[in-house]
Amino acid sequence: MKKYILSIAAMAAVMCSCSDGGFRVTGNIEGAADTTKMVLESSNSGRWYIVDSVKTTGSGKFSIEQPAPQFADVYRLRLGDKMIYFPIDSLDRIEIKTTLAGFGTDYELSGSDNAVKMMNIDKKAMELSALPANEFTAKAEEWKRELANQILGDPSSIVSYYIINKYIGDEPLFNPVNDFDFKIIGAVTNAFNSFRPNDPRTSYMVGKLRQGLAERHHATAPVDTMFISETTLIDIKLQDKKGVMQDLQEVAKQGKVTLLNFTVYSAEWSPVCNKVLADIYRKYKAQGLEIYQVGIDTEEFQWRQSAVNLPWITVYDPMGLESRNLASYNVTQVPLTYIIDRKGELVQRVTDITELERAVAKYI
Repeated sequence: MKKYILSIAAMAAVMCSCSDGGFRVTGNIEGAADTTKMVLESSNSGRWYIVDSVKTTGSGKFSIEQPAPQFADVYRLRLGDKMIYFPIDSLDRIEIKTTLAGFGTDYELSGSDNAVKMMNIDKKAMELSALPANEFTAKAEEWKRELANQILGDPSSIVSYYIINKYIGDEPLFNPVNDFDFKIIGAVTNAFNSFRPNDPRTSYMVGKLRQGLAERHHATAPVDTMFISETTLIDIKLQDKKGVMQDLQEVAKQGKVTLLNFTVYSAEWSPVCNKVLADIYRKYKAQGLEIYQVGIDTEEFQWRQSAVNLPWITVYDPMGLESRNLASYNVTQVPLTYIIDRKGELVQRVTDITELERAVAKYI
């Protein structure tokens, strides 16, 4: 499971225009049946919410129409845990051709130059991710130089935004701690601030740049200070479902392996995420595992209804997307889990919930 978030009710008003006309995504998925269901999702500041769903016909064809977004946006078509990403600007007509087996990895996009650019970026990223570690770094750096030239040619484009927010595995393609990367992220941020001041991505980019400055400060600090910054928890104090204040640092001092999980209970994927956590909790609780789960739902009632029967520590952050806790832990997508070892030190960040049990087992 990868990066998803939030209900359409919370974000649709910001992201979509109610004017006449809209965009259309059509295509053909060879091997699909009339029961094959896909979900159209859009992003908001790096988080994902569901826009629509569609089933293919018996021949694998499908078509989705939606109102034109107010600002150029990144969408994705999701089939299970496989995704195809593409940009939409106003009344675009995007066509997708793929197969059921190759969905998300072997596909062709057409309909706009930006869609083709994004497709090529994702395919290159997949190609690099398959390389052994000793080859990956050099080739990735070479590719980043090429992408930087593309970005600087049009820094306010949705593709430039997509590039600097892209991850390969769990690592950002452009990391603000790196001098070169920081300049490129800054160029995109400044361009959005100048040419897209009302775009919701602009405030997100400004926040990302500020976070980058903080990370750079830690990275260039003396060794002893850097060690403390990287291994000491940033405390979270929030109320649980019974109204009791739960202190993350106090939980982490108990000598257990603690999972700090950020989630949205009202999201479509939440039951699956919590099932994975429940299986891990049941398996390792007796060996000293605790879970500290932070819900950032837009409605406290939705969080409370879901949290009431969960056996671990569940807390609610009423600030939601504006929470400083999200900024402190660089939460750019959910579900997101940090592993805290028995010494109370952050040791691993896990963005793919399906990889969590294997990661946890190393520290139990």
